[in-house]
Amino acid sequence: MNEQPRVLRVSQMVEAFQHFVGSAAAVTPGGCMGWRGTLLHIHIAEAASYEMEELKEAHCVAGRGIEGDRYFTGKGTYSKKADVREVTLIEQEVLDALARKDPPLQGGPVKLRAQRNLTVRGVPLNHLVGRRFRVGAVILRGGRLNFPCKYLEKLLGLPVYLPLYNRSGLNCSIERSGIIRSGDEIELLN
Repeated sequence: MNEQPRVLRVSQMVEAFQHFVGSAAAVTPGGCMGWRGTLLHIHIAEAASYEMEELKEAHCVAGRGIEGDRYFTGKGTYSKKADVREVTLIEQEVLDALARKDPPLQGGPVKLRAQRNLTVRGVPLNHLVGRRFRVGAVILRGGRLNFPCKYLEKLLGLPVYLPLYNRSGLNCSIERSGIIRSGDEIELLN
């Protein structure tokens, strides 16, 4: 019996908003395109595992991070990883959900202390991978979604791995340097 060898077809990569499903999101008012958010809090830590310090304003430097932060100086837990992590963001809505035990995967309500640089409201972070957006005078580009880790559970002493899965924030690069301030508006650029 003469069998033909199996040929695996490799799908060609399609830009997210060119895909037939994603294209609907790009043109739907109020979807991932029709939002405006707010910067609520700015936090930095001098080195890995240090307590986060809240700032009212901060200087963001393209290619480096927030002045004074662990990732700016290369002293962060993940600084040596080949990953864009100049600024990290998390949604206040996620923190609010954890505080009311939503989803009910942890033992009880969880009040997280800041572990990301920027806490935002009204910003759909999961939709900003690869996208450019403005925070005050600074332009960021979404890198990859930030996933929870067992290190965070150990650091906080709280069962947050599952409740934060797929909503643990966004790692970003800084494309245009500048000053950010609590209360700054956040908007999508492209």
